[in-house]
Amino acid sequence: MAQAAAGSSAPRSHTVEFNHGKIARDMAVRRAGKIFMIFAPIVGYFFLWAPIIILIVFSFNASRSVGQWRGFTLEWYSNIFNNIAGSEARFSTSEMLQSFGTSITIAIITTLISTALGTMVGMSLARGNYPGKRIVDNLLFLPVVIPEITQGVSLLIFFNLIFNYLRGNGLNAAPGLGTIIIGHVVFTVSYVAIVVRARFADMNPRIEEAAADLGATPWRTFWRITFPLILPGVISGGLLAFTLSLDDFVVTFFLSGVGSTTLPVFVFGLLRTSVTPEINAISTLILIMSTILIGIAMVLQGRDNIAKTA
Repeated sequence: MAQAAAGSSAPRSHTVEFNHGKIARDMAVRRAGKIFMIFAPIVGYFFLWAPIIILIVFSFNASRSVGQWRGFTLEWYSNIFNNIAGSEARFSTSEMLQSFGTSITIAIITTLISTALGTMVGMSLARGNYPGKRIVDNLLFLPVVIPEITQGVSLLIFFNLIFNYLRGNGLNAAPGLGTIIIGHVVFTVSYVAIVVRARFADMNPRIEEAAADLGATPWRTFWRITFPLILPGVISGGLLAFTLSLDDFVVTFFLSGVGSTTLPVFVFGLLRTSVTPEINAISTLILIMSTILIGIAMVLQGRDNIAKTA
């Protein structure tokens, strides 16, 4: 009996069989996946940046035709800054500078309003506890995910209803700088709030609690403790709002009126006739300005992250 029990408790040997065909297929799929993960970003970035690079290169093309390269030149930039337009470029530099000034004015006012509102919204979502907070949180992302064409049409209908009501009461109202600024604030305030809220999420709330324990009022705590800590996020959000407002075309196109032509709308008007090298040069200058502003925002965010990890 003891021998039988010992024999039954002895380990049994099992033969492991491998499906070599399935293993080979799995390894092939893995190798294909690795190759796809390497080339997919390259292809994606190529289709993203290739048109921009071509635009910049042909802004220095000596030929007016975009189909052939005839050498390097700065003539088109010289035409812009010297108020000279070729036979195909039906515009004047003074009109371009006026539209650029309009864009800058709208972008500055939009940035000031959206930065103030976005900072308050971001702070309320990060520190506040009130009924409807989840609804506000969900509504915050709507302007970010809604297509611009939908925003432009909805804002146009909204302002038309208001203007018709005002005209019916004897008040003269028309689209202009005010409608564009309101439209830009509607979608830029969400970007500022998201950036500021993220900065609040990385900030230790015990610092504010310590200031309150030492007798500081909420207002004094905000200006002495909270605001200096969130300032990099506020500046980054403001620069992002400025860039989005400066480059926006769709919303501006629907809400613009007489005397409120911005630079993107001005360039679009030129494209209705033909694509000239001057347009390529203007677009390149806009791209450079936008890149500089985004770069400054990223540098500020980077320094802030370094300061937090130091």
